Amino acid sequence: MGTSQSSRGSPSGVPMVPPWVPAPTSPPAPPADGDEPDASDQNSPEDQPTPNASNPSPALPVPIAPEGRFRGARLSPCKFARAGDSDDMRRGVGRYVRTGYGGARTASRRFEGTAATAGALYGALSATATGQAPAAGSPLDPVLLAGRSAREVMDAVVEAVRSADGTQDAEASRAAIKDALSELLTRFQDADLLILTPEQRDFAIERFVAIDVYRRFVLDVGNAIQEKAPSAAAGLSRLKQVKDYIKEVIAASFRKLRDSGRAISTGNVNQIVRAALADTMQVFEGYAE
Repeated sequence: MGTSQSSRGSPSGVPMVPPWVPAPTSPPAPPADGDEPDASDQNSPEDQPTPNASNPSPALPVPIAPEGRFRGARLSPCKFARAGDSDDMRRGVGRYVRTGYGGARTASRRFEGTAATAGALYGALSATATGQAPAAGSPLDPVLLAGRSAREVMDAVVEAVRSADGTQDAEASRAAIKDALSELLTRFQDADLLILTPEQRDFAIERFVAIDVYRRFVLDVGNAIQEKAPSAAAGLSRLKQVKDYIKEVIAASFRKLRDSGRAISTGNVNQIVRAALADTMQVFEGYAE
């Protein structure tokens, strides 16, 4: 249930948002219910850059990770690993956001790459579904994919959407795309990956986001759960509980957006995903106490 690499988590003394994470293309999206972020997520006034005519929406400074940034985030997961208490699990995820990433606002920025990849994934799936001509040499050229298995098509989607660049983020996102498409085929057993319906494409995006967030969590603090679980089987079971919880919260955030009339489209997928992530991180942080 983890990733292909284990990790001791992001170190201290480095930016909480690594330099390879894409910069936001617009101001941080509000949470799905329209509420302002909690005060705990705000940078202090002296840290806030002043907007001006030439720079109306300056990027907020990226906090530097303090020593022991994930210490508190690992405490509750360790308790959860031993006993399986869901309250400890939620507190662990909450502290992961609050202390590991300095709050929901910075945690959302950390997942800007998730939003960018989700946009590319939605664009690729929409293009094949609507019969748009692929770019020359695209892995999604229907001529190249004729007669290929679902697994081969998934591999082609991964290559078209998220190339390998040597970072853990890329590896995690590539695996998350494949996992999301696998879950889509389980949910919609008659689905054709090259001709997905709008509902199926929405499901793929929602699942990708959830799995990508889960994989980042495992990279940062997953070892604490695996090492403290009473057995290997229990460790896998605990990780599945975390994964299911993250899926549940992210699904609820996307549902709020749909209910408010903010449906995913090719033009707004990045903004919708960013809003869902902002809402999700606030929900997570709410359990940090």
